[in-house]
Amino acid sequence: MEDYIIKATAGDGTIRAVAATTANMVKESQNIHGLSPLATVALGRTMTAAVMMSTTLKGEKDTITVQIKGDGPIGGIVVVSDSQANVKGYVHRPLVYLPLNSNGKFDVAGAIGKGYLNVIKDMGLKEPYIGYVDLVSGEIAEDIAYYYAYSEQVPTVTSLGVLTNASDIVANAGGFILQLMPGADEETITFIENKINSIPSVTGMLSEGKTPEDILNMILSEKDLKILDKIPCRYMCNCSRERMESGIISLGKEEIMKIIKEDHGAEVQCHFCNKKYRFSEEELLSLIG
Repeated sequence: MEDYIIKATAGDGTIRAVAATTANMVKESQNIHGLSPLATVALGRTMTAAVMMSTTLKGEKDTITVQIKGDGPIGGIVVVSDSQANVKGYVHRPLVYLPLNSNGKFDVAGAIGKGYLNVIKDMGLKEPYIGYVDLVSGEIAEDIAYYYAYSEQVPTVTSLGVLTNASDIVANAGGFILQLMPGADEETITFIENKINSIPSVTGMLSEGKTPEDILNMILSEKDLKILDKIPCRYMCNCSRERMESGIISLGKEEIMKIIKEDHGAEVQCHFCNKKYRFSEEELLSLIG
C-alpha cells in the first residue's frame, strides 16, 4: 500500500481527524540508518506523528520538527516534516536492544527514558513557535497528545503503531490523531472515548487490510465523517552541498582555519540520509574568503 494521509472532519466541524499509513517511509528509515527493530518502532512512531501534524502547515516552506530527548539508551529522536508531507528523521543511537516490555511489546518507553518533547513550527515568521513538554510516558503517542493538550490547549487523542514481522522487517505502520475543536460538547467527548476504547490497535487494523479511510470510518461514521483530502507522504531528505556549506560557514573563520590546518579539508555527513559531502582545503578557504 502507498503511504498517504487522510484529512477529515466530523461532528459538524467539532472534530478534526487525520489518519495515515506509513510503512514505506518507516522501512526507508530502517534501511538508511540500519536501525534495530526497537529503534525502527521508536523513529517510525515519531515520523508518523510528525507527518500527520504537518497537515496543519500552510506555507510552502513551513516545517515542523519533533524532538524527543530522554535519558534512555536511544538518547534522542529528531524528525522534520514539511507542508508537502515529506519527512526525515534519525535517532541518536540506532542499535538499541532491550527486552520486550510487560505487554510483550517493544519497550519504546524504556529506550527513551525520562525527558522532554519539543515541537518546533517554522512558518516563515521572525521566530519559530516552540512548544515544550515533559514526557508523560515515552511511548510517543501519549506524549504527542499531552503536547497538544498542554501547549496548544487542544484536547487530542493520538494512536501510533509500527509492526515488524519475524524477520524484523516493517509489516505495517500508521496512526491517527483526533482533535476536539471549539463547540465540542460532553456527549462528543464521551463518544470519542468509548470508540477509542472499543477499536483494535492501529497495527491490528492495518494488518486486517484496513485503510486510513476505514479506520476513521470505524471511529467517526456515526458523527457524519467528511473526508477532505488525501495526501501522499514519503521519506525524503532535502540536504544539499549548499546547506552543508552554510553549516560550515556558521562555525566561524577561526574554527574553519583550525580544520584547514589540522585536517586539510572536511567531510560532512547528513544526519538524515547519511550522504557525505567532501570539502577540499581550497573550498574551505573560499568559504571564508
